[in-house]
Amino acid sequence: FVSLFASVIAPYDPLATDVNAIYAPAFSEGHIFGTDGLGRDLFSRLICSARTSILNAFLIVAIEVVIGVPLGLICGYYRGPLGSIVMSVWDVISAIPPLLLSFILIAVMGKGMMTGIIAIGISYIPLTTKTARSMIMTEKKAGYVEACKSMGFSDARIIFVHILPNIIRPLVHFLCLSCAEMIMNISAFSFIGLTLGDDVIDWGSMLSEGRSMLMTHPSLLFLPILFIFLCTLAFNLLAKQLEGGEQA
Repeated sequence: FVSLFASVIAPYDPLATDVNAIYAPAFSEGHIFGTDGLGRDLFSRLICSARTSILNAFLIVAIEVVIGVPLGLICGYYRGPLGSIVMSVWDVISAIPPLLLSFILIAVMGKGMMTGIIAIGISYIPLTTKTARSMIMTEKKAGYVEACKSMGFSDARIIFVHILPNIIRPLVHFLCLSCAEMIMNISAFSFIGLTLGDDVIDWGSMLSEGRSMLMTHPSLLFLPILFIFLCTLAFNLLAKQLEGGEQA
């Protein structure tokens, strides 16, 4: 909610500077969390960064869902030569750590917010594909799948109308954990200056700006860390809730 309506909730423009309010302390007049070295309001920057960080994480997961989930469902349902070839290719790609592969893709495509999102999304497609494949391989042994086949239903209908709804909860559980991981990954990339432009802020860029002020103004570093922690914790708790509901 805060990230969606950040532009309404934020009391200041997160990019606006004020030389008369440089390094204002927390709870000073008009600044709940104080300001940074350019007089920019930290509260406004944190909640506007939430919109950027969470949106980027959702976009990365969307790439995984659009490509990885259907591919995993099809490969797991048919398990033919094509599926074996696809999974073999994914095994080779999975031998490269996802973040390292993302670095390589960004080096090829050039740095920027969208290239970073695409690079990280592509790097995690193999894991999503394998997860969806393992889920459908277990579910397709259920009796209702055989009943659907005996009734002459098409494979597409069986996969996406009958099987998919039955694995949606564990799949969403996996995607919630993936969202938490993507927030940390995109923050790490922006921390080293690979993904965002000068006019775009997120928690990673705030960490990068605050690391040199650890001894004098630690809030510049610890506040974005706190927000990253709370957001990833929220996604992990949501995933745990879904897992508990599945077991129940």
